[in-house]
Amino acid sequence: MVLRVNIDQIEPVTRDWICKVQIVEIGRPRESLDKKCTFQNLILEDEDECQIKAVMYADEIEQYAATLKLFHTYLISTAKVKVPPASYGKPIHKFYWILDKETVIEQIKPSHEVEKPLPPPTKLNITTFDRIPYLMVDSAAEIDILAIVLRCGPQKNAGRSHHRCREITLCDNQKTQFLFTLWEDFGEIEGHEIASKMAPEANLLVILGRSIGISTYQGLSLQTR
Repeated sequence: MVLRVNIDQIEPVTRDWICKVQIVEIGRPRESLDKKCTFQNLILEDEDECQIKAVMYADEIEQYAATLKLFHTYLISTAKVKVPPASYGKPIHKFYWILDKETVIEQIKPSHEVEKPLPPPTKLNITTFDRIPYLMVDSAAEIDILAIVLRCGPQKNAGRSHHRCREITLCDNQKTQFLFTLWEDFGEIEGHEIASKMAPEANLLVILGRSIGISTYQGLSLQTR
């Protein structure tokens, strides 16, 4: 018998489960630090607004590309449930899922006779800028931010490391400013998109950053992971 459960009820030892979730974030496919594999992160949210990270690797990224869409709802079962390694920083949940060839994914369409798609997500765990200095005790902390872009610099090499980056100056609604460094492909892709919107925009440009790291680069600052 298949057990219908929510995210918090699923552990590595749980068997024969099925969970109704909505995709609330889809990352870009990226290379691992050791360049040995390509992976893609997703954030899933259930009916109780509990969230968990799901990971796909090279073959599955292509396999599910046409199926998994942002803000669509799915019934997922037989995903592998793992404990995140310490290098993951501060995860959003004590476990994460791996979506592979054995995972069963069924999309719930609006026309479905029994199941209905989940409503648009409302959960945002925004960290205000005045709290950031108190989070430095945990250098692995990852936060979500909502801020105004004051300045977007050009793509450049950072010091002797030759790592490519783009520096952005952010401001919150209390006029507190922070430097936000977009490293490597984040600077190339998202940074370029932000820069292209800065010049023609008459209104303020507001961005939502998810899983942002805290750094001591050029003093206390923010950075992409």
